[in-house]
Amino acid sequence: MNQENNRSFEELLEVMKRLRAPGGCPWDREQTLSDLRTYIVEEAYELVEAISGGRAEDIMEECGDLLLQVVFVASVAEEEGLFSMKDVLTGLTEKLVRRHPHVFAGRDAATSAEVLRNWEEIKTGEKAKKKKDLSLLGGVPRGLPPLAKAGRIQSKAAHVGFDWKKGELSPLYGKVEEELEEVRQAAETGRKEILEEEMGDLFFASVNLARHLGVNPEAALARANGKFDQRFRRVEEYVAADERPWSSYSTDELDTLWNRAKADCSGE
Repeated sequence: MNQENNRSFEELLEVMKRLRAPGGCPWDREQTLSDLRTYIVEEAYELVEAISGGRAEDIMEECGDLLLQVVFVASVAEEEGLFSMKDVLTGLTEKLVRRHPHVFAGRDAATSAEVLRNWEEIKTGEKAKKKKDLSLLGGVPRGLPPLAKAGRIQSKAAHVGFDWKKGELSPLYGKVEEELEEVRQAAETGRKEILEEEMGDLFFASVNLARHLGVNPEAALARANGKFDQRFRRVEEYVAADERPWSSYSTDELDTLWNRAKADCSGE
């Protein structure tokens, strides 16, 4: 950081300290590490949403909100004698240097794939010293949303070559079709546990296909959600204008309204 950034960060830490101090903010003073978990997740998602929206002002604001959660956690931890913000920054700096030997220690890594392999090897060594879960998948957060977790699991395995051959999409399309057929067969059994398992396999295969196509599955689903939301709200407008109850519409009529909404919203 330059001097101006250092001052800004120090000011942020001082504001946080003041909020937590006697005579500060009652709400801020009541928060515990456990309480902050929900806000951390919310702010992370809001930053993702801002990046998807593409407005620099929104992205900047949400970066600040997420940074606040890190500062908040470090402030509470320091009060409890666990660690300080300086410990967080020092640990992160050391980790970045340690895991980028191709930049700081003369180790070769000409491609992104080699960088990721080196990263995983170093990370595994670090976990061994700390007696942590040595699996490549051990670093995937347990609480990660399932869609995101599927992508992280697949990416982790791919780092060591456990993956479909790059550039060959036919086997991936075939896998999705295979899983879809198994869903059809499971539906015929009427057994919910089997159907749930097969639906899970279909989702997992679809995430894998998206990864190979270079598509972020969460962003794709978010776009689909937004598209449905926009079109359904338009259908609601049609229904309200007709002054008819929803129950009076046939499936065909609703389908017609849906197609009309698709056409009306296509240019928006």
